[in-house]
Amino acid sequence: MSQHEQNPAPEPGTIPSAPPEEPPPRPTALSPAGRAVLNLVLIIAGNLCTAVAVNGILIPHGLLSGGFTGMSILLHYLPPHLPVALWYALLNIPVFILGWRLVGRRFFWWSLAGMAILTLEIQLVQVPPLLEDPAAAALLAGILFGGGTGLVLRSQGSAGGLDILSVILIQRFSIRLGTTSLGANVIVLGLGALLFPLVKVIYTLAVLFVAARVTNLVFSGLSQRKVVTIISHHWKEIAEALIQHGRTSGATLIQAKGAFRGQEAPMIYTVVNLRELGRLKAVVNSLDPEAFVVVSDTLEVSGQRIGRATHW
Repeated sequence: MSQHEQNPAPEPGTIPSAPPEEPPPRPTALSPAGRAVLNLVLIIAGNLCTAVAVNGILIPHGLLSGGFTGMSILLHYLPPHLPVALWYALLNIPVFILGWRLVGRRFFWWSLAGMAILTLEIQLVQVPPLLEDPAAAALLAGILFGGGTGLVLRSQGSAGGLDILSVILIQRFSIRLGTTSLGANVIVLGLGALLFPLVKVIYTLAVLFVAARVTNLVFSGLSQRKVVTIISHHWKEIAEALIQHGRTSGATLIQAKGAFRGQEAPMIYTVVNLRELGRLKAVVNSLDPEAFVVVSDTLEVSGQRIGRATHW
């Protein structure tokens, strides 16, 4: 009996009774202890950015943020004005119950640690107001929030809350992290519009937009993958050069036929990251300055070589 027959896929619309199996570890030079230390550094640094944004910008200006942090701030503004950290911990209880069933155990425990660290940092890290101008404050808050979220998600965990929901969506539907956050934050903005002046909601929207962009940038970084398609009469020399010089992790030849002359020749299809893209174009240009090169963005790439194996 095959493995697929032994472990049939769950019926559509059902919630699995057990979390998914842990993916194989990504190739790394770090030992398990070194990876754990790196996780802690990323989580502490990322959550510190969030805590500074909350206590040094948002609360002094009466602004909100997104996700569970924003909901915690909103509840903090209302009587009996309980601490933001306490609201954040309470709101995360049902999310972690859901995460226990839908995410891997390693990610769950690291996320629980991240949530606890963020709760402590919001409570303990008290900073004076950083900026007086509300527009500049909103921009800085978005940068801090986005950078903090991106750093935490580069670890093997998260800060809980909306991060866990975002990871579930990117695993199952390939919806980008920042996009999920921006969409879910409509709820926070809607509630804020009922309780606060419109100008506060607009500044909050600016915070969320900047944070979503910075999250995607920090999380992907220079490892963002690009699809490159090359059409050239010198396809054989280009393919050999790309592989021999290590400019790519491999290339695929796709048979193609020109519409004008009807000539048949393979086109080269490969995937590179941003650091390799410039070198690849230089190699192609040196062999065929007339080559037709198309560079496209990727949403997600998985695989043992060029792909980023998920660590969630």
